[in-house]
Order: sequence, then C-alpha cells, then structure tokens
Amino acid sequence: MEHISQLTATIREKTAYPDILVISRIFLPKGAVIGEYIYSRCLQDPERVIVLTAGCAGDKLFDEVQKFPVYRWPHSRYLLSSLVGNIFQPFLNIVWSFVLAIRLYLRYHYRYIEWGHGYDFPALLLLSYLLPIRFFIYLHGNDIVCALSNPILRSLFKLTLHRAEGIVCNSSYTQDYLRAVFRLNTPTHVINPVVRPEKFGTTINQNHLDDLRHRVRQAYNIPETAIVILSVGKLVKHKSFDQLIDNIPLLLTFGVDVHYIICGQGPCELELKSRAHRLRVDKRVHFAGYVPESELAGYYTACDIFAMLTLLNTKAKNIDDFGIVYLEASYFGKPVIASRVGSVLDAVRHEENGILVNPNSGYEVFQAFNRLCKDKQLREQLGRRGKELAKRKTLHRSLYKPESCPLK
Repeated sequence: MEHISQLTATIREKTAYPDILVISRIFLPKGAVIGEYIYSRCLQDPERVIVLTAGCAGDKLFDEVQKFPVYRWPHSRYLLSSLVGNIFQPFLNIVWSFVLAIRLYLRYHYRYIEWGHGYDFPALLLLSYLLPIRFFIYLHGNDIVCALSNPILRSLFKLTLHRAEGIVCNSSYTQDYLRAVFRLNTPTHVINPVVRPEKFGTTINQNHLDDLRHRVRQAYNIPETAIVILSVGKLVKHKSFDQLIDNIPLLLTFGVDVHYIICGQGPCELELKSRAHRLRVDKRVHFAGYVPESELAGYYTACDIFAMLTLLNTKAKNIDDFGIVYLEASYFGKPVIASRVGSVLDAVRHEENGILVNPNSGYEVFQAFNRLCKDKQLREQLGRRGKELAKRKTLHRSLYKPESCPLK
C-alpha cells in the first residue's frame, strides 16, 4: 500500500500508464460482496487501474502484493465503534474520496473514474464537474434504495446517473429496479459477479477435492452413499431454510438417504434447530455455523445438491445481494435448486445448471428435490453445464468498447 502522504513518489513502472481510478469504500481484504466484486474487476486490468478505498484491518500486507497501486483513507476505529462514528463516517467517506481523488489526478491524470457502488455518490458528482474525466457508476441494489431515502438525495442521485458515461448493474434484477425508479437515457450494462477460485485458498484438483469431500462427510458422520443438500447464507427468515428442513422427512419417507448441511449464522438459528428437532431430523440437519471462505470448498465438494429458496423480501427496505453462492456451487459442479425470483435468474438457468421453482409451492419444491436426489445422471449433467456457466465472465473493458463484449 502506498500511503496518502507518499503521493509525490514516482509512479511504479508496472503501472506506468494507469487511466482508470476505481473508488470504493468497500474493498478487500475486508470480506464483503461488493469488495469482492470490485477486486475481481481490478484483476481484469491491473495495468490500467488505481484503487482508492477505505482502510481496514490487514490492508497493508494485502495491498503490498497487488499488481496495481492501492491508496486508502484512514478509518478511525474509535469512531466506528461509537454512535457518533456511525453518523459521521458516511460524510468522512465523501470528503476523503473527493479530496484524495483530486490529489491522485494531479499525479496520474487518469481519464476515467469507476465508482464502485451508489454510496457516497455526492463526491463523484462534484468530481465530474471539477475534473476532465468521464465516469461509470456501479449499482448493487441496496445502494439505490439508500439514495431514495429523501427527496434531495434522490434528485442528486438522478443527476449523477444522467451525467454518467454508463451505469453497471450487478444483475438484471438490479437493472430492472433502477429502470422502474428512474427514467434514464444513460447506457446501462449488466455485469454479474464472477467466481474467484483463489478465495477458497485451495488448489482445485480432483484428488484434493475428493479428500475434502471425505473429510467434511466424515465430520458429520454422513455415509459416502448418502445425498447431501447444502445451503450457504445468513440465517434469516426470507432465505426459507425452514422449507428445506420441512422437505427432509418427506424425502426420507420416499426412500432417499438424505442429509442437509447449513453454513451460516443468523437470528433464525435457534428456531431452525428447534424445527429440525420437532420434525425428528436433527440427526440429519447439520448446522456448520460460520465457515470461512478458505474452508467452503470442502462443503461445496461434499454436497450433491446446492439449494437456496430465497423469497423476495418485500417488507424490508432492502434488496438482496447477487447470489454468488449459486455460481460458486456451479463452479464445483453441483446442481442448484433455487427460487424463480430476483437476481437468482442471472445465476441459475432452468434445466441448464439447476432447477428453478416457485418457493411458495410446496409440491413444486418437493418434486424438484425428489427428482434430483433420485437421478444421478441429471445431477451430473446439470453440474457439468454449471461448471461451464460459472467460468464465463463479461470483461469490464467492454464498457470502453461497446462494440465488443467478449465472453470468456
């Protein structure tokens, strides 16, 4: 990491001509969906980007090994742990990103800004008037909701979107939501998150994966011949973990030797454990708790089916993040059962890498589970196709060459 006080230093040779400043208050090594998304974007064009972001624990060692310059503004631990910090931190983010973006312009003379989310956008709006640059803004869903919180913010946000060279949405669902809220002529692009295998901290080869599968199953006393269903996510009501638990006794009745592993923590954990006990499947439903990313590969490998029956959370004023866990399961060759709603439709293709169901139809959900549990050939077919889909990605450089949108 190059500290802000060292901005007068010589530009590193390996990034001698960077022309894109990527700004995001959320960036690795702090674990977050947006941070992972922006980091993956930077890895595509390390020779072109400079990163400006907030400081976090462990950032110095992380930044030193990157192939692009990373600059960070300070994040006060004292402020973040207090009510005052929660109130003023967004304002400080705006000030830091605005001031330091100008200082970085004096050094690099970058031509573009890619703003990593809709948060703190007033700084971007001001920069667009003061600097001779063009900009793209990335939107993830909840950042749009946040900008609609009062009429003044809404008007400024709409102006920012109008001035953008382009808007990048993380899913088609986010794009549809944006279009429903605003009428815009600004070009809008959908670039889904991608799976970055390195985050799992393991070498992806078949022998090692077979060993991981055996170890995880052994840890929960699951026979190699049993069918394992896996879910990964925060244990909240609209994720419908309860519905999956309800299907375990039904599958057992139909002769399926099935186990269910849930990776995650959340407010519904005790309720879900009680439900499993009441249905007498507590020996079949395993709560793994929080599982670090470096260990998730073992769980994806150990399962036969990945399932998440997310409901649209209409009562809460938020939009679920893109379901990267569906793509991760597909990357490991696992068929997916998922709800036919929201951003899930970008990650799961019906009868290609999984089965989409109406989460409110108990019969449809059970039929999907019963079908996949009993048809090994179908599981393998969907898994193979899932691997192919999970490795595809839209290159961010296509934003600068609209006539070419290559897929890999």
